[in-house]
Amino acid sequence: MVVDPTDPEELHQVHLFTERLARRALAMGGTCTGEHGVGLGKRALLCEEMGSMAIQVMQGLKDTLDPHNMMNPGKILQPREL
Repeated sequence: MVVDPTDPEELHQVHLFTERLARRALAMGGTCTGEHGVGLGKRALLCEEMGSMAIQVMQGLKDTLDPHNMMNPGKILQPREL
């Protein structure tokens, strides 16, 4: 999709469209992710897709493997206080 990054209204419309598209995929049993992973734009839909328990497990693993939150902070899981 070609987007003019200097046009706030166009960016807003693209955001609405991509969110609607991802929600449709979830409703049909699909995923909100693609070949490049979740991405910041779809991070909010991850809990909806995976469930809160899966997010808690991911956060626990992240906390264990990266206790100082140095590896891609805030990229998949919500930023947290150290």
